Amino acid sequence: MKLGISSYSLHPSLGTQEIDILQAMEWMKEQKVDHVEITPIGIDLEGQPELVDAIAAKARQLDLEVANFAVAGDVLKPTMEEFEQEIARLKKQVETAARLGALRMRHDVVAWDKKPERSSQFEEDFAQIVEACGIIADYAAGFGITTTIENHGFYITPSDRVMRIVDAVNRPNFKLLLDVGNFLCVDEDPYAAVKQAIGYAAIVHFKDFYIRKSNAFPGEGWIQTLNGNYIRGSIFGQGDMDMRRIIQVIKDSGFEGPISIEFEGMEPDKTATRMGYENARRLWKETV
Repeated sequence: MKLGISSYSLHPSLGTQEIDILQAMEWMKEQKVDHVEITPIGIDLEGQPELVDAIAAKARQLDLEVANFAVAGDVLKPTMEEFEQEIARLKKQVETAARLGALRMRHDVVAWDKKPERSSQFEEDFAQIVEACGIIADYAAGFGITTTIENHGFYITPSDRVMRIVDAVNRPNFKLLLDVGNFLCVDEDPYAAVKQAIGYAAIVHFKDFYIRKSNAFPGEGWIQTLNGNYIRGSIFGQGDMDMRRIIQVIKDSGFEGPISIEFEGMEPDKTATRMGYENARRLWKETV
């Protein structure tokens, strides 16, 4: 297993400037990670463009692979001019990924909190999503980068939707960033979804959640799912997800790509990320 950590896991400390991204990478190296992912939340790459090269240099110094660069995106624009502007912006992000030395880049295609307004909406939006993903993948191919979408948020998250998009884009360098926990946002069973979609994955996120039913609203800090249940990020291996079965599916699939811890719970981020990383190593070894 190639196990690393996403910088998103430390975004509270990065956002308050308790640490900067270069210090975060040094901390990750101390945890004996195999790679790092860069997500520009709590990291101002646009306001500090020199930081891109500093991150790349730090990765080389620490002998850390930059496995992925993950950025926001929303290609469902009402006009062709706005669509082309968003494509141009995402192409610039590809160039940033290349400067970082990343071989993969995840880009969103809709805002993470977008929810379907009618049953036919995904069918109406499908062609525009596929077109955008194809354009970005073709541009990234020139840099040797594989682009991905993630089962992220509420709109394209179901396993059948992300697999259908990957199939329709039909590029060798366009695949899936498979987040094992995010399927809960649309109330899909993570074990079944991972089993369906692992063959499409270029990279995997290990994430865990506490899960509560709709009739037991647990209060502050919880996310309401598409169908009214509730989830809250936990330390990996301490939540309610059946991680042993999910890990077994991933191992049985023969997946050899990078796997990253992505923590988004309420516990102190460095402590929780370290514990989740250690749990992932242990659970992987304990799974036959």
